[in-house]
Amino acid sequence: MFKLYDAGRDGFIDLMELKLMMEKLGAPQTHLGLKSMIKEVDEDFDGKLSFREFLLIFHKAAAGELQEESGLMALAKLSEIDVALEGVRGAKDFFEAKVQALSSASKFEAELKAEQEERKREEEKRRIRQAAFRELKAAFST
Repeated sequence: MFKLYDAGRDGFIDLMELKLMMEKLGAPQTHLGLKSMIKEVDEDFDGKLSFREFLLIFHKAAAGELQEESGLMALAKLSEIDVALEGVRGAKDFFEAKVQALSSASKFEAELKAEQEERKREEEKRRIRQAAFRELKAAFST
């Protein structure tokens, strides 16, 4: 479903794509309603839905964390998959997407760790340079 409404094929559902999705599902929303739907699950505050954030809608719906009259709840209800009709192919796609999302998260965590380690190395180099400077300064001060 995410791929179906990602008209830009950029891996995100933006405001206009969400508008089209909700209209096609029979639950049109106002501009402000659409913005609030995105804001409720927008983890990275980019104003659009990634696949992970799209899945978060269904997670929140299953956990009872969405208001019954909200646009996200309407989306979750209107998007339910009937396994009897869809078969296991839908499940296969879901789990493949989930694995991809988890590996992306792992890559992100690895990048964050690498950045943190680089900052530590830079800080250590700065401290060594400052200590060497202080030693030279002391030699010239006496």
